[in-house]
Amino acid sequence: MAAPAAEGAAVSAAAALRAVLARAGMAAERSGRAAEAVRVVAVGKTKPVSMLQQLYDAGHRCFGENYVQEFVTKAPQLPEDVRWHFIGHLQSNKVKPLLAAVPNLDMVEGVDNEKIANHLDRAVNSLGREPLKVLVQVNTSGEESKSGIDPSKCVDLAKHVKLACPHLIFSGLMTIGMKDYSSTPENFKALVNCKLEVCKALDIPTEQFELSMGMSGDFEQAIEMGSTNVRIGSTIFGPREYPNKKQN
Repeated sequence: MAAPAAEGAAVSAAAALRAVLARAGMAAERSGRAAEAVRVVAVGKTKPVSMLQQLYDAGHRCFGENYVQEFVTKAPQLPEDVRWHFIGHLQSNKVKPLLAAVPNLDMVEGVDNEKIANHLDRAVNSLGREPLKVLVQVNTSGEESKSGIDPSKCVDLAKHVKLACPHLIFSGLMTIGMKDYSSTPENFKALVNCKLEVCKALDIPTEQFELSMGMSGDFEQAIEMGSTNVRIGSTIFGPREYPNKKQN
């Protein structure tokens, strides 16, 4: 009996995605870029595969997940041309299971230390995968509860990924701002400053550098400040559902 409700939710998610894409496109144009210069990652954590499938059927191809256990269950149920992003802190012991289960993993947004970079590099090599795009996660808010490297150390970690991890493609930086969004302009400015430092140190053209910042509550401002990649969950899918943390 739940099918009609689920179907209705999926239809509204497709409409919500269209609205988000339009808003992202206008924000890109306000920042002097084409709408296509900004990627919208639809983050479906806790949501059923049927909702993601509706977005796929509507033409969307870029999806993200935060939890490895949920990710490896959902990804095989969607077509192989989905470009998956893993978002957030990745534990070393989850690296190989994730890469093995999701051959179309396009990017890891959340390399925050050399150890995890080395684990990813070795796993990509041992599985015979194409090189994997990664973003270094920077803790721009200074919150101890947040993963990410201190801004003062982002150049060193970026250098390690680019020069010491031949099976990874260093693609840029990402950050997760404060939950109440009270300091996001400062978070975003901090990440932009990190980008300039890394580009200078590694001689990377700024236009070839990804900045992943901005979520449901602040993605337009993030785009206006230079984001190339926004991670949108609840604005597309509705509030998260955490059924006793059980994932089937």
